Amino acid sequence: MRRLRWQVAAGAAVGLALALEALAPVLRWLWGGRRRPRHEVLFFPSQVTCTEALLQAPGAKPSAAPAGPGSPAGCQCSLPHCESALSRLLRALLAARASLELCLFAFSSPQLGRAVQLLHQRGVRVRVITDCDYMALNGSQIGLLRKAGIQVRHDQDLGYMHHKFAIVDKKVLITGSLNWTTQAIQNNRENVLIMEDEEYVKLFLEEFERIWEEFNPTKYTFFPQEKKTQ
Repeated sequence: MRRLRWQVAAGAAVGLALALEALAPVLRWLWGGRRRPRHEVLFFPSQVTCTEALLQAPGAKPSAAPAGPGSPAGCQCSLPHCESALSRLLRALLAARASLELCLFAFSSPQLGRAVQLLHQRGVRVRVITDCDYMALNGSQIGLLRKAGIQVRHDQDLGYMHHKFAIVDKKVLITGSLNWTTQAIQNNRENVLIMEDEEYVKLFLEEFERIWEEFNPTKYTFFPQEKKTQ
């Protein structure tokens, strides 16, 4: 009888050990191994830094010129080569792998424009909604984006399209007070919130799709038809 009890206890111990081994990955995930959703706040104005390393086109070869102190290989510019609010915003955008929705009042930053074109070249589906007045100003990136084959829609001058947000891969929301202009990036007191939150992403994506459909070019009435005479 005593031997039987010992065998039962030994079997139970082995079973418990095997169960704990199987549960270990789950327990690690529950106790902190799980990746935390991204939440980041950026404040502007941004320090002026070199962003060339982030904006290399596919297949582009770095310059053979010697690099300056602290510079990435091939970059000889005199700008600081360190992180900044702008470089962190660029990294958040360039993380896109499938889709990028942009809803922007003003868009004239060359660096951000290059990042969007780079994503388009990589095969990311990019859609842009903007304001009809500001898209025509000197320095606007909108014409370059359209020339690159990126879909762009705009309002009909019925109040400003004043949104400033982006959605990366339908998972990450980027929003705040920042207009995507060099003036705002380098001189203005601005904020950008980057958040990986399913609930908020869903709401902003619904708003984007609603405006996208509202600004469908087939619905434009720039040249209203004359009233038919009886």
